[in-house]
Order: sequence, then C-alpha cells, then structure tokens
Amino acid sequence: MIPLPLSTIAELTGGALAGAADGPRPPDPVVDGPVVIDSRQAVPGALFAAFRGENADGHDFAPAAFAAGAAAVLAERPCGDGPTVIVDDVQRALGLLARGVLERLPDATVIGVTGSAGKTSTKDLIAQIVAEAGPTIAPPGSFNNEIGMPLTVLRADAGTRYLVLEMGARGVGHISYLAGIAPPAVGVVLNVGSAHIGEFGGKERIALAKGELVEAVPAGGTAILNADDPLVAAMAARTEAEVVTFGRAADATVRAADEWLDEAGRPRFSLVTPEGTAPVELCLHGSHAVANALAAAAAGRAAGLPPEAVAGALSRARPASRWRMEVTERADGVTIVNDAYNANPESTRAAVDVLAHMAKGRRAFAVLGEMAELGSGSVAEHAKIGQHVARSGIAGLVVVGANAAPMADGADQVASWTGECVQVDDVGAAVTALRERLRPRDVVLVKGSRVAGMERVAERLLNGDHGPGCTGGTAGGDRS
Repeated sequence: MIPLPLSTIAELTGGALAGAADGPRPPDPVVDGPVVIDSRQAVPGALFAAFRGENADGHDFAPAAFAAGAAAVLAERPCGDGPTVIVDDVQRALGLLARGVLERLPDATVIGVTGSAGKTSTKDLIAQIVAEAGPTIAPPGSFNNEIGMPLTVLRADAGTRYLVLEMGARGVGHISYLAGIAPPAVGVVLNVGSAHIGEFGGKERIALAKGELVEAVPAGGTAILNADDPLVAAMAARTEAEVVTFGRAADATVRAADEWLDEAGRPRFSLVTPEGTAPVELCLHGSHAVANALAAAAAGRAAGLPPEAVAGALSRARPASRWRMEVTERADGVTIVNDAYNANPESTRAAVDVLAHMAKGRRAFAVLGEMAELGSGSVAEHAKIGQHVARSGIAGLVVVGANAAPMADGADQVASWTGECVQVDDVGAAVTALRERLRPRDVVLVKGSRVAGMERVAERLLNGDHGPGCTGGTAGGDRS
C-alpha cells in the first residue's frame, strides 16, 4: 500500500484513533507496509485488519500482529496496546480504505472482470497481457469478494498502471458494491451461466447482477461483452461506455478464425481485430479457453496494445491459478487433468470435451463430484452431465458423493455407451477405484465444486512423486 499516516487512514475509514501514543511508536505512525488479515503475515509497517470469523476473532491476534512489527490495527474495538483505528465495520472500512488509496493513484487503470465461468483464467490472461503496457497488479486465485478485492487494490502503489480485478457475486448488488470501491475504466463480462443459479433464482437474475459491472463503466471507458451470449450482448444497452464485443460471431469486434486444437487440446487460432490479425498458440487446454483469450485480447486492445503484442502475450501466457485445467503427466505415463477448483454444468461439459479430445487413442476417466448451488434443477443437470460423459465415449466415469449420484443415472440412460460407471461415497473411495483401474497412458479428469474437495483426489493420484506439467499459481476467493 502507499504510505499513509494513521490519521489519514482514520479519516478515510470514518474511524477513531485509539491505542498507545507514546513509547517506541510515534503518535501518528505511518503505515508503509501491506494490509493483512492474518497476523502471521504481519511485517514491520503493516496494517492488520481484525476480522471476526466463524472460528476465530482477529481482535484476539492483534498483540501478535504488533509483536511482528505491525504499525497499526484496524478493528471494531480496542485490542492490544498499539495504535488502532476503531471502526463500526472492518469489512466496510477495508473497502473505504481501498477506494481512498485508489483515488490517490490517478495513473492506475482498473479493469474489472465478471461472469459465471472463466473469471479467474481470464483475469490471469488479462494481467499477463497488460503487463506488457505497464506495471500490473492482479489477485492470486479468485480473490473476488468484499474482502479479497479490496486487499488486491491495497497492493497497488504509485508505480501501478493496471489493476486487473475479478468481481464475483452471489446476489444482485454485490458487483455494484465492488465497483464502487474500484470504479472500472474497462469492464469485461464473459458469460451468464448456471453457476449459483440456486442462490440467484434464475439466469435473468444472474444477468442483472453481472451487468452491474458495465453500468459502472463511465462514458469514455470500455465495456467488453461476449457476442456469443445473448444475455451478455444485451448488456450493451446498460452502459454509457464504448462497447467492444468478442467471440466467434462474425460481427464480433475481436474474434477467432482458423481455430483448431493440438493433440494436447491446446487451442490455436488467428486473432482478428479491426487493427489486424495475428496467430495465437495457447498453453491453456480446451476450446472454451478461446473465449477467455478473446476477452483478454479485447482488454489488451483497450490498453492500447497492437494485435501482434496481444497475440504474443497470449501465446506466452501460463496458468497462474491452481486447480484450473492443470495438466500433469505422472512418471508411469498417466495424465492427470486437475480442474477441481469449482464446477457448474457449462464448465463441466467443457472439461469433459477436453478430456475426450486429449484421450484420442487412449483410455479416459472422468472423476466428477457434485456441482453445488443449482437449486431445483440440480438432479436434472447432474443427469445431463452423466449423459454427456457417456456420449463422449469416455472409458470410465467415477461419480463421487451422494449429491452427484444422478450423473450415474444419466450415464446409464445412454444405451450405446460401453464404458464403466462407478459410484463411490467419498474421495478415498474414488482414489481406490482409480488405482485399481488406471494403466500407463490413461488420462484422468478430476472436477467438482469446492464443497466436494475433488482437488484431494488429484493430489493423492499425483502423490507428490511425479514431474510437473504446465501448471502454476495459488488458489483463493469464493464467489461466482
């Protein structure tokens, strides 16, 4: 964070100063370190924000933060004996502080990204592209809520030129709140899908929430919309900004031509823009990655980069967040595709398609956990995924957990399928079933919603004893 006197932090957050005003610390200490919410991450000069959680109260850890050198604490009550800003609500104060810091960084351009699927991968691609134009800050993983996004903003300093922020929502109004903290100059809406549809109450409500991002982009800014998604394309009427479209549609501003997948399922295509055309060879896996790449290319274009620079950055880009189509080959030749960060019907179908493509001439197994928060349509959506797996010609389907059981029923409905379906209760049983069946050169996809814990299947299959594939990053965040 940019250095700020504690009195300024109090002013920005509407808080009151309290705590020690004598001793080794000056009466108005300067916070010149990071803002942290874990006392174990406190360093000299840091600001420790004391959140009250379900299992622990951050206020109890303020003394530890001071002992580690924290300059001050942001809290809802006095804690410890060091300088403290007392506020009514630490979460709200964190947002106010982020907004105040951003207002002091006039050279920083905010690029906001939202959508039902692909936000994190697209955010990572955009960050790697616009870094070619200037110093860039982006969150690790999916820090896309009222805590994670302000913490990302607060990492910016005077040298920052681009802030690439993922904005998630579990209801109408959430993105408006986030955009109020970090007003976007560029807003990217990827898609409106079924993720968290049970909480939203329907796709129209999801579209209403996602469109809040482009409503926040001012005249003179850029709204980047998916031309292939009617609910997203319709958001053009909700913004005063310049509208730029991306997709496979012939009239999209930024589109792909001559698209194909290599043997590993990595897309190759020509990036077509009004300024020219350039070839792209992605390291990412699956045809669904093309839409994310096109959205990222449109954001790079908005940053003023020419097609050749954007295409080059896309081709050099590597996955930066964990458990999203991580591909690792074991020493015995078995390939593990770890896409276990989350799951919804659209992303699961796309992942199964990648598996089928990668497994040409090889046996393929899909290990699938539940897709959460689908509401009344959950049973039908799980059954459809089972049918899709069977129609893809995959050798085996391992269904993990009772909530995913309709997948097995769906697979059984495809009479032409000659593969094997195994239904198990938990992660341990899934690993056992796979170890009994896997042979060298097999390909395994592991996917499910966060509640399913499917990443543990992939980790146990890899067991830490095999070489790395094209992977990277850290996980985080928690919203659609």
